[in-house]
Amino acid sequence: MKIIVQKFGGSSVATPELKNRIREIVQETKKQGYSVVTVVSAMGRAGDPYATDTLINLIKDVNVMPSLEELDLIMSCGELISGVILANYLTANGVKACYLSGEQAGIVTDSNFGNAHILYVNPQKIMDCLEKDIVPVVAGFQGVDEKGRITTLGRGGSDTTASALGVALNAEMIDIFTDVDGVMTADPRIVDNARVLHSITYNEICQLARDGAKVIHPRAVEIAMQYNVPMRVRSTLNGTAGTLVTNQNIDMKNNVHLIRDNLITGITHTSNLAQIKIDAGKLENKRGIELTIFKSMAAAGISVDFINVQPAAIMFTVMNDQAARAEELLKGIGLEPVIELHCAKVAIVGAAMTGIPGVMAKVAEAMVENDIEILQSGDSYTNIWCLVSEDNMCKAVKALHDKFELGG
Repeated sequence: MKIIVQKFGGSSVATPELKNRIREIVQETKKQGYSVVTVVSAMGRAGDPYATDTLINLIKDVNVMPSLEELDLIMSCGELISGVILANYLTANGVKACYLSGEQAGIVTDSNFGNAHILYVNPQKIMDCLEKDIVPVVAGFQGVDEKGRITTLGRGGSDTTASALGVALNAEMIDIFTDVDGVMTADPRIVDNARVLHSITYNEICQLARDGAKVIHPRAVEIAMQYNVPMRVRSTLNGTAGTLVTNQNIDMKNNVHLIRDNLITGITHTSNLAQIKIDAGKLENKRGIELTIFKSMAAAGISVDFINVQPAAIMFTVMNDQAARAEELLKGIGLEPVIELHCAKVAIVGAAMTGIPGVMAKVAEAMVENDIEILQSGDSYTNIWCLVSEDNMCKAVKALHDKFELGG
């Protein structure tokens, strides 16, 4: 049995027209000789009646601090509603289907409510459906812990569900259907000539996702990568091929071609950041000060990123809405931090840049030519990122996209 797992996001199940498009996709895939497993997210986006954020607000309207276990219960309802509706829509329109909750689909997680990790999958009920030529419509974003309590998998959790099922079922492909044509070289709302990437490696898309691209959750990619199950990011609205995510280009005709890592794959960005700088050179007693700083942030539940620790200075970023609290804590331990609000990270990503001379020189050249100040920078073997003023974010993305000639 050849299986394809197809995940449909919240925007893909929100209207009758989109449900009909899902039916067309499922039927076409079955005609190609594949058994189909679908995974669905909650319908719509924030503000829509059954979207996850709407359900969260329902409980927080009556209790601003609900238990995480009960919060997971109400959050899981969004996928239940969309899953039951889609299964019944398919059945009423010529495709035999049945709904399975995360528990019924055999997804067992740890007990970290709100951000649970999958421990294992027992897909027996899914296989029972497939053997009867029934399409299982599985609720994404949810599972149960080993005590039978409902858990949710964190933001992007439906991608994770699809990936885990793809691995458990030894699927030929995991399709992530969304409202974009695939993974792009940059945000098309910022860069007019951004293009869809035909293929990309697991490492590259993980880095793009971590650096701000929202097309797929990195945890889902990491699961598929461990077992080398190919993924595709595709549009629900059209029949284009989308972007293949794998280290081998499998064209579904048993021809295998290696995908080479690109020097630069794409440009991504993250906004709403605040930079915090501490002048360590002026401290009378700076021994262990970095430990004191980061322990105070951790104790307050403040996530820090883009960390530079040097003898003369300590720099890091937090989200804008956490800056005031971070400043208060740092002043409480006798420090005078300098806070730069409304910053943005802009990053170039490419898995083949390691050891290649001149990449940072081109980044700096793009910034200087466009009069963009680099507030802070860093790198790994797959990316180089720069912190800039949020006012310069779009200009920086365009400048880097042009400098590395990524346009279509």
